[in-house]
Amino acid sequence: MRVRVAGALLAVLAITATGCSSEAGSSASEPAAEAGAGAAADRVEPLTDTPAPRLPVTVRSSDGRDVTVEDAGRVVPLSGSLSEIVFTLGLGDRVVARDITATFAQAEKLPVVTRNHDVSAESVLSLKPDLVLAEATTGPAEAMSQIRDAGIPVLVVAPARGLDDVGPRIEAVADALGVSAAGKELTRRSEQRIAAVRKDIPQRTDKPRVAFLYLRGSASVYLIGGRGSGATSLLEAAGAVDAGAEAGLKKDFTAITTEALAQAAPDAILVMSKGLESVGGMDGLVGIPGVAQTPAGMDRRVVSVEDGVLLNYGPRTDQVLKSIVSQLYEDTE
Repeated sequence: MRVRVAGALLAVLAITATGCSSEAGSSASEPAAEAGAGAAADRVEPLTDTPAPRLPVTVRSSDGRDVTVEDAGRVVPLSGSLSEIVFTLGLGDRVVARDITATFAQAEKLPVVTRNHDVSAESVLSLKPDLVLAEATTGPAEAMSQIRDAGIPVLVVAPARGLDDVGPRIEAVADALGVSAAGKELTRRSEQRIAAVRKDIPQRTDKPRVAFLYLRGSASVYLIGGRGSGATSLLEAAGAVDAGAEAGLKKDFTAITTEALAQAAPDAILVMSKGLESVGGMDGLVGIPGVAQTPAGMDRRVVSVEDGVLLNYGPRTDQVLKSIVSQLYEDTE
């Protein structure tokens, strides 16, 4: 179920990733979101020393296939998260195209050849890639089969569901690129930075309840996350309670209703920045049935993080966590 839901979210996100001008409302949290998560989403920070790939290598793909990589001069990552890892490893000059969800600055000039669930095999093959990196949710299956049938190595990376997935995803990509040592170095750096953020999180007995809402106003998509939404690990790391999961919402995502929001009773609402913009900012958010009646709605308390980085669980997750913590506790310390 988690993989299917993640795929659905990525598909909707791809539709709107290039749009949405800022329509933020009057929440006190919004300036922090703009300065924190927005800045984090602009650029990635590559390792200081550019690694030299040692190839060929044979690695195990998460779909159970053995994948042999003989060259890594031309790489096509089929998600923004995987692009982020390649660039942060210091091998961004080998990436020849991007998925629409790769929104960071270093990738912006690359041609967009995929929209995650709308991969064009012809577009990918025209780039003559040496390696294609894919998510478990990447599709359609026919396109992926066509790429494999053309003899292109395709590594499928296990999905990101929480903080524990940061290291394994980085190292899976690094191993396939022949830079295992760099993968271990980046994993250490990422985990150390996450630990440093967690060390400074206020210790409270009355943990704030935060509901993750997935919003796409233009597509009339209004969902509240449960245990499998992908946000639970971040919220718990931030010293908060995932209100949807704690309220017992059984599905990964549930359509927003007055009853579901009343049951979750969040003190704050976590949203993706473009999702907030798509509903008309804070004013539009509290206009969604049931939101205004929650403690979060009454206090107009929202935590907004850039779409392209919130749930990546990769090299910039420390920045995401820091932004969430800053916005969540800024007026309570």
